[in-house]
Amino acid sequence: MTENLRELFHLQEGLVFLNHGSFGACPKPVFKTYQDWQLTLENQPVAFLDQERGLLDNMKAARVAVAKELGANEQDIVGVENATAGLNAIARSQELKPGDEILTSNHEYNALENTWRFVADRTGAKIVVADIAIPLRSEDQFTSSILKKMTENTKVLFLSHITSPTSLVFPIENVVKEARNRGIITVIDGAHAPGLIHLKLNELNADFYSGNCHKWMMAPKGSAFLWAHKDVQHTLEPTVISHGWVPQNGNKKQLGAFGDSRFIDCFEVQGTRDPAAWFTVPAAIEFKQLHNWEKVKRRSSELAMATAVTISKLTKIPLFASHEFLAPQLVSIPLPDCDVDELKNRLLSEYDIEIPVFRWADICIVRLSIQGYNTQQEADALVNAISEILGLR
Repeated sequence: MTENLRELFHLQEGLVFLNHGSFGACPKPVFKTYQDWQLTLENQPVAFLDQERGLLDNMKAARVAVAKELGANEQDIVGVENATAGLNAIARSQELKPGDEILTSNHEYNALENTWRFVADRTGAKIVVADIAIPLRSEDQFTSSILKKMTENTKVLFLSHITSPTSLVFPIENVVKEARNRGIITVIDGAHAPGLIHLKLNELNADFYSGNCHKWMMAPKGSAFLWAHKDVQHTLEPTVISHGWVPQNGNKKQLGAFGDSRFIDCFEVQGTRDPAAWFTVPAAIEFKQLHNWEKVKRRSSELAMATAVTISKLTKIPLFASHEFLAPQLVSIPLPDCDVDELKNRLLSEYDIEIPVFRWADICIVRLSIQGYNTQQEADALVNAISEILGLR
């Protein structure tokens, strides 16, 4: 990469930060906007948090910006603290009973596996796991693995758009369409997708989608969204019942307590909380536009892929998928069997490299994130460190 944007971030000096995918990193001008919102809140808390004196207008402005960025209608999106919170609201709103099946994959994020286990334990529903074999080489391979597990008892299809442990971009469009044809509710975990791949939520046409803005959109922590198809918004209940809640009446266009949408009010008006992170998302979108982030993304993806290929050649272990199914900028790289905790700790303590190392399906993995602030020298440092620790040279 020929241009280093590190000076635009608050990252610790001397740290090789190759873990943007976990919590992101907020650019300095975006973080300044975030702090300005917080200061405005503290200057006049009552006016800031009063529904009639600007709160709802500010919430709407963020919704409009996010919807435009992600190919959605602003009335179909609400701000939530993180994708896990949005997906919990969706999961806990499903009316399931004993014998119903929740279909998912073996590549899902542990926190959401817990969410659906919680729901299944309380409803008697059954979790069915489709095994998506690696390496993933074709859309047909993925689609057939999901469809062969669909039955007349399948009520919910829950899938990641980009998987957390394996960093695969699942080609979900056809299975979403088939699920809709069969009357199956589709719930998509988009935690990593916004800002990493081009999203067109209206075109995807799932029932529910929740994604983070604090990762690849580079907004502050505490900013995420929940998108719901207009036909199922009335089925959702927030996990926090507060001022904006009104009882369901089955009307798909039910009015809210403060605005014209029950769906929006239920999630936006929830008592005292700091909405500054959500208000800052438009500034994060603007930052990307000002700095030609599409070009930055291409350079970052090229560096991530080249680094992953280099490590793969050293280990003689193939990557988890062909190129078209590997996420841009984010690559999970399989390693020889090792003590993953020791490797992670040594990379940080001896080489100042912050990067996740973990075991998934009995495979040791280092998950590489490359963002605009990373350099070729930092990527080389990772290759050299792994080679030295694991004795690959």
